[in-house]
Amino acid sequence: MSKYATGKHSKAISDRSGLEFPYREMVREWNGSFVHYTEFEPKQPQLEPKPMGGDGVALLNVRPDRVEPITTVMIPQDGFETYDAGSGIINVFSPGHGLTNGTTYLFRGPPTISPGTGTATNPVFAYATIPNFDGITGAQIGQGSGYAITTGKYVSNTGSGSPGRNTSDYMTTNFFFFTVNTDTATTGNVKGGGYGCSIGPITISAWLKKLLNLLKICLNVKDKIHILKCMKK
Repeated sequence: MSKYATGKHSKAISDRSGLEFPYREMVREWNGSFVHYTEFEPKQPQLEPKPMGGDGVALLNVRPDRVEPITTVMIPQDGFETYDAGSGIINVFSPGHGLTNGTTYLFRGPPTISPGTGTATNPVFAYATIPNFDGITGAQIGQGSGYAITTGKYVSNTGSGSPGRNTSDYMTTNFFFFTVNTDTATTGNVKGGGYGCSIGPITISAWLKKLLNLLKICLNVKDKIHILKCMKK
């Protein structure tokens, strides 16, 4: 193999400037160019960018906020009250109801086992008809299309001597009223509706039905025992 000279006394021409320099002061660049060390340019880092991962955005354990589903609001025992004889206006007492004025809601009777379906150990959830009172039929109150409610209480004297809506903070927070279809009160100022009635959206989500079904099972243990006894006879 041939032996190369050290170039101690040699000259070289730079590939960049074309100038003559001492051979031993020459260096080679990344692209193969033979240049003087004063002309040397390192390789541009952007020619070989390092791989970069994306910024972390997603969380491993997330607990995001969500839109709460609309639920039913319980009405206290005999929470319905007719306004006056011959009137279809019904005031409803429901403390802290949180309902929206002008929105349509559906009234429901107490939870029960659907007639003709289910078993004593596996009841099918349903709602009973609201009891009749003062000439008002529960079926009309619980009609499937619901009623647009007005928050506050309908009173005989709003302060100006004429009947109308009482819009005080207490009344709008704890009362609302609606006008029932067809029926009118016989006497007026009569409370009714019984126990377990509620008001809520026209369509109840599936998970709420399951929850209410479970509550029905838990709250009506005596009813279940009675049914089981009847089945054994």
